[in-house]
Amino acid sequence: MASGRSSGDGGDGDESPAMRRLRRISLHLLDPSLTPTDAEPEALALAACAAGPRRVQGGAEVSASLAAYLRGRHRETQARVFEFFRGRPDLQTPVEMSTAAHRDLCFRQLRALVRDAGVRPLSLMADDPSEYFAVMEAAGGVDISLGVKFGVQYSLWGGSIINLGTKKHRDKFFEGIDNLDIPGCFAMTELHHGSNVQALQTTATFDPVADEFIINTPNDGAIKWWIGNAAVHGKYATVFARLILPLQGKGGTPADMGIHAFIVPIRNLETHVVLPGIEINDCGHKIGLNGVDNGALRFRSVRIPRDNLLNRFGDVSRDGKYTSSLPTINKRFAATLGELVGGRVGIAYSSVGILKVAVTIATRYALLRQQFGPPKQPEISVLDYQSHQHKLMPMLASSYAFHFATIYLVDKYSEMKKTNDEDVIADVHVLSSGLKAYITSYTAKSISICRESCGGHGYAAVNRFGALRNDHDIFQTFEGDNTVLLQQVAGDLLKQYQEKFTRNLKLEVK
Repeated sequence: MASGRSSGDGGDGDESPAMRRLRRISLHLLDPSLTPTDAEPEALALAACAAGPRRVQGGAEVSASLAAYLRGRHRETQARVFEFFRGRPDLQTPVEMSTAAHRDLCFRQLRALVRDAGVRPLSLMADDPSEYFAVMEAAGGVDISLGVKFGVQYSLWGGSIINLGTKKHRDKFFEGIDNLDIPGCFAMTELHHGSNVQALQTTATFDPVADEFIINTPNDGAIKWWIGNAAVHGKYATVFARLILPLQGKGGTPADMGIHAFIVPIRNLETHVVLPGIEINDCGHKIGLNGVDNGALRFRSVRIPRDNLLNRFGDVSRDGKYTSSLPTINKRFAATLGELVGGRVGIAYSSVGILKVAVTIATRYALLRQQFGPPKQPEISVLDYQSHQHKLMPMLASSYAFHFATIYLVDKYSEMKKTNDEDVIADVHVLSSGLKAYITSYTAKSISICRESCGGHGYAAVNRFGALRNDHDIFQTFEGDNTVLLQQVAGDLLKQYQEKFTRNLKLEVK
């Protein structure tokens, strides 16, 4: 029957799919020693969660096997990272510390990870993105500030060199970025422009006489803002600016070739002194992520060599002629931003890691904390209450779902980097936008629920919920505001629908 109702005598062959599923679920919920003949489908009483003789035998082994499976083929890499930091008490983040101390510690953590633990993040990103993201997740588990600083140095600063530059840039900068000799910044966001990258106002005007670009901040609104690594540690910045060619426009006017990326030194490599024409200000104490030194950059006629243009998608010759394999400003802009999608992939992946931490803390607490119970009987585990299960179990299930979704996203990203297939590029763009927006919003709400689920004890800073909540909150904003990203996903879905409708209409006409 279309309704799927059972029309027989109740035997297995006549059961509806729903009843068969209910029978199967009941076998999982009841005592695991029961056989199918012992359990009736309507007997759905839950086995107690509280510690005791009824706990499933071999639970620790099952948990370890599941953890190993979830960590995948890079579990040994993550284990080495965690073991390294466990053995270095001097690198562990205390509950209370000043902004300056946190920034210093975060840089020492990153330097130790690279130089003492022997991790080469930029090499991993170039050769095996999935292992790179696994290391980033582990770093974020130590301190979310470390995970973000890791991403600024390698996904953003290093990624801009790999993805937007050419061989000459990789030859010059790759090793120094990889071993942390050259800490750098990713200077895209401006005071007045974030998501609307095409409207950035910083300019890079070519001087054909000196064979240089002149980087300039035309007004206060064009100051580069919230730039990670800028306030203290950065020595170079990838600066996104409008490429201006004098006398190349109609009637001999300057020609605006759109947004391009330029390598701009901001501090002396040896003395660390801020270079002439560069003004750096500190964005100060933040709601969270205070281990990351965000700063503001202003450029006053800063000259850089022509070779400092990251010229994969557009180049300027010695005589000032512009060339590109892409015919329009919009196509060049789309290609440029498309190559930076790895940052968005990393945010989605890292947000799941933070959700795992919060849900693990809350679930373990609920399992061990005992409260109330039957009259004249021992108290029972908080996790035995349905109201508590309704809080935690959906988040636990979502953690698994998001884990596998982001693993799939990383695999697609790796495929994109290897093949440069246009269809895969489009898939990664939409998937990363949707997953980043949905997962970060979900995690932000879930951290608060996890805190509430631990009662008053969840308010103690040592239990991490405050730090997790504050450090993660900005994940909903950077690498694309969530509202804007969801609008991009909606636009793509409407485009796909239109294309499908048009194809079907053409078939019907034929």
